[in-house]
Amino acid sequence: MVHTDARFVVGVVGNVISGGLFLSPIPTFIQIWRKKDVEAFDPRPYLTTVLNCLFWCYYGLPFVNPNSILVVTINGIGLFIELIYLIIFFYYAAAKGRKIVATYFICELILFGALVAATMLAIPEHKMAMNRPLRAVVVGVICDFFNVLMYGSPLFNVREVFKTKSVKYMPFTLLVANFLNGCCWTSYALIGKVDYFILISNGLGAIFGAFQLIIYAIFYKTTPKDEDLSGKTTNEVQLCTNV
Repeated sequence: MVHTDARFVVGVVGNVISGGLFLSPIPTFIQIWRKKDVEAFDPRPYLTTVLNCLFWCYYGLPFVNPNSILVVTINGIGLFIELIYLIIFFYYAAAKGRKIVATYFICELILFGALVAATMLAIPEHKMAMNRPLRAVVVGVICDFFNVLMYGSPLFNVREVFKTKSVKYMPFTLLVANFLNGCCWTSYALIGKVDYFILISNGLGAIFGAFQLIIYAIFYKTTPKDEDLSGKTTNEVQLCTNV
């Protein structure tokens, strides 16, 4: 009972942090709305997040991985937010940008539908592996793959930091939120029955986040003082942002 309560509380905190990460690109879309133009905005990180949220929502359903309702809630909310972002982009984008969004989105729906069909039809609900439903194992591996990619995507900025000796493109608040998000969901995974799939991706996410904060601390003093350390609005949403 104590483990259940603690896990629920940590999961709620994780929902709040992840929700904040999902909402972090709002200034970018306000700018798009005001200018009526997407400019050089890249929708692919948000399309990736949509697929990631779909996978985690499916993973948390009772007939895949029981007792994971908080995984479903935050990724369901994230999915809704990301779709709003993509609708805004689609509305203001030129024909080429709309084609990219439509193509990627249709492919994602086909991939997600294929995963659901394959796991539902080929794997019996009560078949077990690694002391958990086999469906959860198969879907969990796929979720981990995408989650690690999303947590690691800001690491591409590190090369630019070393090159310019500037942390201008590493928004500090986003780095801290990513680190806390990884730590929170890692703790959630360790309480009670260990959920290795949430643990692996978010444990790595916490490590990646700590590494980025260390890089920020090292190069903060060498960043020209006239640069905006709040960072330009990024195209990455870590889901975090998942779990």
